[in-house]
Amino acid sequence: MNLLPVQQASQLASTGPQIQWLVEGLWSEQAVGILGGEPKCCKSFLALDVAVSVASGAACLRQFPVRRSGPVLLFPAEDSLAVVRQRLEGIAAAAQVPFDSLPVQVITAPSLRLDTPTDRARLSQTVQQLRPILLILDPLIRLHRVDENDASQIAGLLSYLRELQRQFQLAVILVHHARKDSNSSRPGQALRGSSELHGWGDSNLYMRRKGSQLTLSTEHRAAPGRDHIPLQLTQSGSALALTVLERSTVEPDAPATPVERVRQVLAQLQEPIAVQQLQKLCGIRTAAVCSALTELSHQGEVVRDARGYQLKKLSFPVSRPIDPQGNGNGQRTDFVQ
Repeated sequence: MNLLPVQQASQLASTGPQIQWLVEGLWSEQAVGILGGEPKCCKSFLALDVAVSVASGAACLRQFPVRRSGPVLLFPAEDSLAVVRQRLEGIAAAAQVPFDSLPVQVITAPSLRLDTPTDRARLSQTVQQLRPILLILDPLIRLHRVDENDASQIAGLLSYLRELQRQFQLAVILVHHARKDSNSSRPGQALRGSSELHGWGDSNLYMRRKGSQLTLSTEHRAAPGRDHIPLQLTQSGSALALTVLERSTVEPDAPATPVERVRQVLAQLQEPIAVQQLQKLCGIRTAAVCSALTELSHQGEVVRDARGYQLKKLSFPVSRPIDPQGNGNGQRTDFVQ
């Protein structure tokens, strides 16, 4: 009989290897993961800041030290190449590193479909040739035509990226959208699509916006994370880049409106809830709860049955790739992500 090896718990090693960082506190070395957030939360700016930092060795966001520097490979699927250059050049200026010699290689192909064997092979061959230590793909929605809500379909794409990471010993950052109005959910649970995306990451970064305030949260498989690091997009001359704010400069959060409060409570529940129970959980007047439910019902966010109220289950359309001719829904845009 071929038994599996076992060892008594008290005889197991008491210390293990220390976590190795690519960017200390932000991204572990050779980690795969998600940089997530709602639209217009500056996700792409953060991804480019990581790219400049890893390529140059300068601290990311001028605060997080780079522990290993080297070439970076970037595929920006939604922004024009001119905008990508302007942003990289501005971040390099903010980091006070030379832009012309920065080892960031940009994939200029109009589309990249990682659900097809042909484009997977092309990306693998490009990585093999250039040997980057970091690959950034921005965003996931432009990389495939599979159903992001189907775990079996999205798992195949993520498995390919994991195999790429292991074969070439590089880190992979996959920029991905969160659901709109998802501030009441845990960051990882707010990502669009299957929970496979959240579970896949060794390191994950989450950008959120509340009013004018941007915050960054970090999550790691083998290290503590941090929540609500305040950021701001600032400009100095031609340099436009994210900056970490001192806590004393951050405006205090405004009290949640009744609609926001009701939405937050419902987002945490799995079953419908009666108005009386909802009022107790929200801690606001019954009249305010009823008014909020009416507004949310009119907006199509809340449904009601015999048991009470609950948030409407959301579904998302199957993603479409970028159109090489720049037509239709796949057209490149220059919006901040």
